[in-house]
Amino acid sequence: MELVAMRTLELARRRKTVRRFLPDAPPREDIMTAIKVAKEAPSGMNAQPWKFVVIDDPWLKGKVRELCEGEERKFYSGTKGDLMAWLTAKGFTPEKPFLSEAPYLILVFGHTKAPYWLQSTWIAVGYLLLALEELGLGTVTYTPPNPKPVEELLKAPTEYKLQTILPVGYPADPKPKYGRKKLEDVVGFNGF
Repeated sequence: MELVAMRTLELARRRKTVRRFLPDAPPREDIMTAIKVAKEAPSGMNAQPWKFVVIDDPWLKGKVRELCEGEERKFYSGTKGDLMAWLTAKGFTPEKPFLSEAPYLILVFGHTKAPYWLQSTWIAVGYLLLALEELGLGTVTYTPPNPKPVEELLKAPTEYKLQTILPVGYPADPKPKYGRKKLEDVVGFNGF
């Protein structure tokens, strides 16, 4: 049992945010394998409220990028204080080139009428992230500030809400993984 847990721990430790990708597209089968893993996630009442939309069409990826960057510009124009200082310090801007440069986009939607849809969908995203890492693929969990334009572009049913866009490909991002808190800082037994 410990060996299995250590393998999962190693995947989690290795996994980092990737915003730059090599131009070579991974096999489509790898994308489907990762989604097969994600769909095994637990969900409230076993509703399995997730929907994965995979985009590899260059025009459609470009359109998603255009819509997201438009919403990012609105977001940045109204952002101040600590958040804006952090974004500036990290070099973030409204431009999201990874949305058109990554070979694939996996858009994860949640069915809002299902019980515990939000928690269940994000558990599936966690499974997906580790599966992609195991396959040697990188991604970032990009959450558009306003998902509505992308939902409309893809003609998503109104009861489905876009949760995240995962640009996926072979990593070409040299940035190291951000540090993590110590175990004793995040665990309490029998109380907070």
